[in-house]
Parts: sequence; structure tokens; C-alpha cells
Amino acid sequence: MRLTPRLLHTQRGAALLAAMLTVALVATLAAGALWQQWRTTEVEGAERQRAQARWLLNGALDWARVILREDALASKANTETDHLAEPWAVPLQEARLSSFLSALPDGNGDVEDANLAQQVFLSGQISDLQARLNVNNLLQGDRIDSTTLAAFERLFDALGVPPQQLQLLTQGLQAAQRQSEGAPLMPQRVSQLAWLGLSPATLAVLEPHIALLPGNTPVNVNTATVQVLYASVPGLSMSNAQRLIAQRASTHWSNLDVFQKAVGRTNLDSSHSVNTRYFEVMGRLRMPQTTLLERSLVQRDNANLKVLWRDSGQWAQTAPPMSRNGGVPSLQ
Repeated sequence: MRLTPRLLHTQRGAALLAAMLTVALVATLAAGALWQQWRTTEVEGAERQRAQARWLLNGALDWARVILREDALASKANTETDHLAEPWAVPLQEARLSSFLSALPDGNGDVEDANLAQQVFLSGQISDLQARLNVNNLLQGDRIDSTTLAAFERLFDALGVPPQQLQLLTQGLQAAQRQSEGAPLMPQRVSQLAWLGLSPATLAVLEPHIALLPGNTPVNVNTATVQVLYASVPGLSMSNAQRLIAQRASTHWSNLDVFQKAVGRTNLDSSHSVNTRYFEVMGRLRMPQTTLLERSLVQRDNANLKVLWRDSGQWAQTAPPMSRNGGVPSLQ
């Protein structure tokens, strides 16, 4: 049976359309597979860089621990003091990783990808946390210590922070200490003081001058800021605090007796010292596609060092905590 020209033309058109649809389907599937492969490669590359960054920051933390241990051994051989002229107090400015590796005996530190080492930048800093007022000093059992409260009042006044914010802080600490229903959890970081009702603006002003350290800790007069020195010494004027800071810049205080003579009084209590147990180690690693920040709290007892906690990422952006009754606490 012979096909008419019209029917033959229709069949040819249908065959051409089917072929075009098949080609389009194959191209779509191929493009999807290619995109999925590219995405998988990118994700694996990003994860590999993050893993490398964490590994390198572990090395930076170990480097900081070595410096603090050597400082403790040197201080034990001389006088047990910590001050801002010591090696640990010098910040590590951003530098290429390759510059550190070139100092190794083999010149490259067994790094396979030398090009990546040229693109990796490392920086860091060790800070004395006992240069700040310890928020936990405010608590004496479930009560507020009056001496410490007076120091915080002076600090808030020097920094221009409203006294209502200090009231929120003390009330929140007492509520967290008593573990009452609906109370906030006890903060462990300065940023977490927002749980107690402190505003972000207040925390930004206070952060360089306060810390949350285990137990009761004295202020290191060799490293304290002028505001902390002014706040922690009763009756000290701001001008005299600035004079002491200027004097300290040339010669640190080897013991509290020397500091008391510089202040002009001999009745200072145990809330001051000339050495430190708690340090903050800050590390920043910048890679082509990853920037990793890390902060660690290190406790030093003689030459023994222990990392109490480590935070990675944008730790300042803390989500509201859950209270003990399951809700978000609110202190007004």
C-alpha cells in the first residue's frame, strides 16, 4: 500500500519532532549531570579548605601555647610577672603561610601545594583576660559582692554606660545563679551577657574591659586598661590612672608593693596581681574561598596549659538562649 504524499510528510514531521525532543532531553540531562558534578566538586573543595583551615589554626593555637609556656618558664627563672613588653603580647600581623614554612629546616614544611601556601594568610593575638574586670567576681554565692559592684559602677561611669544596664547585669546573674524557673542560663562568653538584657551597644563598649573567667580572679595591674585600673582601685582618679599607665610603659611593676608605692597607698586588697592565669588566643586564617576565625580561652598554671573552650566562626552573633522552662528569657 503506497502512502500518499500528505501522510508521508506528516510521518517525517513527527519523526523530526521526536528526534528534536530526544536531543533536547539528552542535552538537559547532560547539563544537569555536569552541573551536579561541578557543584559536588565545589562543595568538596570548600570543605577541604575549611578542614585545612581548622588544621592550620590548631597549629596556631599550639604556637600560642608554646609561647605562653616559655614565658612561664622564663618568669619562674626571674620574677613571676606578666606585662605588655613580653613576647606573648606582640600581635601576629597577617602574613603568608609560605613565610612561616620557609623558616622550617626543609624549607617547605612538606606542603604539597606551594601555590596554596602563597594564598593563605595567618594572623593572631594573645590577650591577657585578667587585664579586665571579671563579671563572675560580682557573685558571692547568690549575693552581689559590694566591693566588686563598686568597681563595676566606676567602670560603667567611666565608659558612659547607663547604670540601668549594670542593674540588669546583677539581677540577671543572681537569677541565673539561683536557677529559678524562667531564669536565663549562666553566660560563659561576654557576648552571651545579652541573655541578661544588656544591649548590643553596651556590650560593644564593655567588651574590651570585662571578661567571664572561672571563679574569682584579680586584675593584673601590668596589663589593665586605664579604665579598668581606675575602676578597680578605690579612690583613684582618672588622671592618676593615666599617670600610672604612662609610668608602666617604661617599667612594669615587679610586685604589688611597688605598685602600691606608685599609687601612694598600702591598703590595696587581693583584687590585684602582677601575673596572669587566663589568656585569650585569637586566630584568623584567610584562604582563597574561606576565612576562619577562632577564639580560645587558655588557662596557665605554671608551665601547664589547658584549653578551656574554643569558638569558631562569628561567635559574637549569638542566638537568644532557651531558658530553663523552655522559653526565651526576657528581663525588663
